[in-house]
Amino acid sequence: MRVVPVLALVMILAGGAMAQEKARMLGRGDLLGWEAVGRLDFGDGTCTGTLVARDLVLTAAHCVVDSGTARIKPLDRMVFRAGYVHGSAQATRRVRKIVVADGYTRSANSSLTERVARDLALLRLDQPVYSNEADPFAIHGSAPSDTRVTLVSYGQGRNETLQRESGCRLKQTYRGGIMTFDCDVTFGSSGAPVFTREEGRLRLLSVVSMKADLPGRAKEAIGMSLPKLVARMKRRMGVPATPVPVIAGARRITAGERSIGGARFVRP
Repeated sequence: MRVVPVLALVMILAGGAMAQEKARMLGRGDLLGWEAVGRLDFGDGTCTGTLVARDLVLTAAHCVVDSGTARIKPLDRMVFRAGYVHGSAQATRRVRKIVVADGYTRSANSSLTERVARDLALLRLDQPVYSNEADPFAIHGSAPSDTRVTLVSYGQGRNETLQRESGCRLKQTYRGGIMTFDCDVTFGSSGAPVFTREEGRLRLLSVVSMKADLPGRAKEAIGMSLPKLVARMKRRMGVPATPVPVIAGARRITAGERSIGGARFVRP
């Protein structure tokens, strides 16, 4: 099974990258509080996804949309595995409905910036994930008060375990809600959640769509602002706009914690 590449993007961005600090989640104890992050399998590839409600998963739209036809890939081949580690998952659910951000399937001729800004998909699972299996993350609804962020993802060469990187930062926020991070990502990290800390809790700030790759410069992950996009997708999905409880996973990370990773992309 191949892992799906994050879309490649070549940009010149200001600022230097910080050293990445990474840690593999090799067992159930390491996953405590992070079970809502899981691997999305769809027959010929994988991405990373995150529970944002008991039966809703957020990921990158390019993971679930066929680039050749601009149609959503067959749902009968899609499986979300929450807290997946070495062949075992905390919860396994099939996907029964997908909503992508408005305009994404019509964005083939748009600029890369416009494509990233819309590169988001909301997946409804066939059954809810129970509280004893995993708890969803809440979405951060305002500008972050701290530039420090945490990336949790699967990826090429580590697709059997999650990796947590807590040593990266939000570098810039651009018009249209585009965000850049000095996090280290690789194939299969598409759709991976980027978390920010707010009042001692981790909230979902962005989802990985692309990476900036310029020879001689540090690689950067590119994502989008979530609140407006997610609210619209939930309305189209027919989901009431009710807040999601914030999980205890926020207690797992401290400001000085160190963590591991790798990132390599190809241009399309």
